[in-house]
Amino acid sequence: MHIPARYNGPPGTGNGGWSAGAFAVAAGARVGGPVYEVTLRVPPPFETQLRLDGGSVLDGDTLVASLAEVDPGLAAVAPAGLAEAEEASRSYPGFTAHPFPTCYVCGTARPDGLRIFSGPLPNGRTAAPWSVPEEADLPVVWAALDCPGGWAALINGRTYVLGRIAAEVAALPEPGTTCVVVGAAVEFSGRKALVGSTVYGPEGDRIATARATWIATV
Repeated sequence: MHIPARYNGPPGTGNGGWSAGAFAVAAGARVGGPVYEVTLRVPPPFETQLRLDGGSVLDGDTLVASLAEVDPGLAAVAPAGLAEAEEASRSYPGFTAHPFPTCYVCGTARPDGLRIFSGPLPNGRTAAPWSVPEEADLPVVWAALDCPGGWAALINGRTYVLGRIAAEVAALPEPGTTCVVVGAAVEFSGRKALVGSTVYGPEGDRIATARATWIATV
């Protein structure tokens, strides 16, 4: 098991959502359940052979992540329409200041990435359209859930990185379609931000939902 370099988040490390999704799939996650929560213990290394040992992902003797099954029924973030998401995306904060512009999911310097540019909605949520790529497997869906939740925390001016994420995927999106991804900050406590995110399909159906904890870098 390894993380290809193209699925990066901060420079030199794997995108947290994609990496967590790959770890969850290795542990048995699939469309429709079971639901796994992944806690990242160190920044996920890419192009490195990792191994799953029970509920632990290891790089040699280094604990990279821990996994556990959690109850299904993660709370969804309220939906937004496509036009509303497109309007919000025009005000994506990352267009003017981005802590990680080469991020696979939300980086403005990644023409080959997912290019999910989440902008603020009037009620504090974030929203963005997502043009689903040909490759739309479970780790990619986990990745799509990752940064939109994070930007709901990032809009407070601090820089955060993913610490923990649980995802519940009901279906894989159809390549070539446009989905809407919404995010919301649920709670701030010290350096931690609890956020939620949900992917909605073209017909408004809920495809996937995540609950995540992000950690401020300073």
